[in-house]
This record gives sequence, C-alpha cells and structure tokens, in this order.
Amino acid sequence: MDLADRVALITGGKRIGAVVATELARRGADVALVYRHSRTAAEETADAVRALGRRSVVLQADLRQPDACDRIVDETVDGLGRLDILVNMASTYTTRAFDDLTVEDWDAQMEVDLRSAWLCARAAVPHMRRLRGGRIVNISDWVARSGRPRYIGYLPYYVAKAGIIALTEGLALELAPDQILVNAIAPGPIVAPEGTTDEEFAMVERATPLGRWGGEIEVARMVVVLVETDFVTGETIRVDGGRHVK
Repeated sequence: MDLADRVALITGGKRIGAVVATELARRGADVALVYRHSRTAAEETADAVRALGRRSVVLQADLRQPDACDRIVDETVDGLGRLDILVNMASTYTTRAFDDLTVEDWDAQMEVDLRSAWLCARAAVPHMRRLRGGRIVNISDWVARSGRPRYIGYLPYYVAKAGIIALTEGLALELAPDQILVNAIAPGPIVAPEGTTDEEFAMVERATPLGRWGGEIEVARMVVVLVETDFVTGETIRVDGGRHVK
C-alpha cells in the first residue's frame, strides 16, 4: 500500500503510538489519534503530524465501552474523509497476584486489550471494503508469541495478548477476500515501563541477545512494513532483539 493520502487510526497514541503516528505521516498518511486520559500527549503528537504536512485529529474515548469503538471510527472518517489503516495499540499493563485477581480486573484487561481490537476492526471494515482494501495491525507481546508464560502476576495480560494473535489470524482469513490484510507485532524490550530500576533495566539488556532496548522506532518501522506489504497477512512478528531465543 502506498501511504500517500491514506488515513490511519491509532488507538493508544502515547509513547510508541506517537512514534508510529509520525512515521506514517512521514510517508504521507493523515492520522487520527485516540487517547483516554493523556490529551496533552495526544495533542503534541497531532502537532508533530501536522508539522510534517499531514492532517491529524485527536479523539477521546474509553475503549472499554463498545459504543466508543464505533464512534472513533465514524469520527475519523468524518474528520479525515476515509479510513485505510487501523493500528490497535490500546493496552493496560499492570501486575496483580493470582489470589488478588477479581472479575473486574479480568474484564478490564480483556475489554481494552482484546475486545476493543475486535470492535474497532468490526467498525473499520465497512469503510475499508468501500476502498477495496485496507490494513489492520494489532499489538501482542513477545511472551504471548513465545507460546508460554514467563512472568508471574500477569495472567489476564498474557491471555489477552495470546488472544490478539488468534484474533489476528482469524481476521486475516475472514477479510482476505476484501484485500484487508491483518497482522500483529509482538514487541519485546522496546521502552522500559515507568518505575523500572537501573538494575531491572540492565537485567533486560543482559537477557536480550542484542544487548539493548529497541526504542519506539523499532515498532513503528514494523508497522510501516506491515502496512506497506501487499502479500503478508495473518502473521505475528516479534520485535524483541532476539529475546525469545535466549
């Protein structure tokens, strides 16, 4: 897909999402950004997109609400005229001991990480069909892609991200006749979570064959690859510096 004058919708436009937005804009795409709380960060990213000569709209939504997924797609099309690309990045990342997990914890993780990706795709597909094609990129996790859990305290997160891989494969099959390609990225050590200590940071470096954190740009580059390809669908690609082989 040539990105000139195409329109991308990115859910979760903070940190990595901000770099994804500017990389797509550099290649000619207009960008809609969805935020829940971080309006300032979303507006800064929108300004960066506009500085590259592209249009951008900022949309507030709580993607735990099913109607919000329909609304942000409609507002993207209303504001930018079309929808070619959906990047499902909305996610929560919290730890909770198994004995402390509640139904509310479980549901909140599934609603944001997994259900919203399906609902946003469902809302986006009719618009992509009218354009005779489109791209959907989902975000999983290198641990889920490895096929086995590695860290205690992240049960709902692991299940949700494993579900993203299954969702990606199922959507790819369902939407292939419409030339809508669906793929996923499974990031590894990209950016350190807030609160990471120096020792924890160094431990991750030692556990990663390439010996470093990747930085947001590595995920953004892979998004571009998966948007530009015309013949890859149903894949989940690890961007983890070789972390899964060590």
